[in-house]
Amino acid sequence: MDKPIRAAITGLGATVPEKVLTNADLEKIIDTSDEWITTRTGIRERRIVSDGESTLDLAVQASRNALDDAGITDPSELDLIICHTVTPEIPFPATACLIQKALGSSGTAAFDISAACSGFIYALTIGQKFIETGTCRKVLVVAADTLSRFTDYTDRSSCILFGDGAGAVVLEASERSDRGVMYTVLHADGNGWDFIHVPAGGSRTPASRETVDNHGHFIKMRGRDVYKFAVAKMQWLLGDCMEKCNLTPDDVDLVVPHQVNIRIIESAAKKYDFPMEKVYVNIDRFGNTSGASIPLAMEEARRNGKIGPGSTILVIAFGAGLTWAGAVIKM
Repeated sequence: MDKPIRAAITGLGATVPEKVLTNADLEKIIDTSDEWITTRTGIRERRIVSDGESTLDLAVQASRNALDDAGITDPSELDLIICHTVTPEIPFPATACLIQKALGSSGTAAFDISAACSGFIYALTIGQKFIETGTCRKVLVVAADTLSRFTDYTDRSSCILFGDGAGAVVLEASERSDRGVMYTVLHADGNGWDFIHVPAGGSRTPASRETVDNHGHFIKMRGRDVYKFAVAKMQWLLGDCMEKCNLTPDDVDLVVPHQVNIRIIESAAKKYDFPMEKVYVNIDRFGNTSGASIPLAMEEARRNGKIGPGSTILVIAFGAGLTWAGAVIKM
């Protein structure tokens, strides 16, 4: 009897722009303070793209880093490229197709998905299923966003939160039962679509002088509603992943949450008695990078020796949509 195929992560890659936007920088343009931002969010600085940089630039660099890490020298070996982004290079074609062109993997299937800050886990799950069904052997999953392009730097409640970045993983078919994506859970509730959204620029409200003048192309947030939703779902996701995989905090090497707000992250860890030493946090340096935050944190955690071969990690996220998702991964 054939062994079941698992989707193993064989390569990790990430990148952020060089330009740093600190809380001190924000103090100069809006009514806020470093202490206020740090206390409420845990963010001290974030990276943002410079003029001439784009989502595609970050996505391609993260992809190349992941391919190098996986030892793939010929990108045409890839069977599929999935890109999560809510800030695509252009409305269409898919940013994944532009990544494919840049990598030189002509012929490889490529498409985008959009699930906001949960997007990496959504894309990871899709790649997992393509491998487990035998349709693909090697899948590149990329999450890249330049939220600074859609941030209103006159809105003190939201502009403090967002940064830019990209992360990528290579998934490959494996017969090892102790390695790979072991479990994923995906949910959404469109009733909360307006908790976090960009109102203009789509087919219902296309770009016009009025939408630009009214700041309609920037992120709008219902902050209190988002916070309450995030606390509940991040706690639920952590419990669900542990329950479904029969895990205790002692069995888990690292929790890698979406980097959204230090208080939200701490609330989930406290509910299930996870010491913060087992929870990877880099929001202080990168802010909220949307779907990129989890692979960005995973790559950094491995580089810092927090995870390695054999590690069990839990990844959890929530985002606009509303969406929420989690996964258990054996490295």
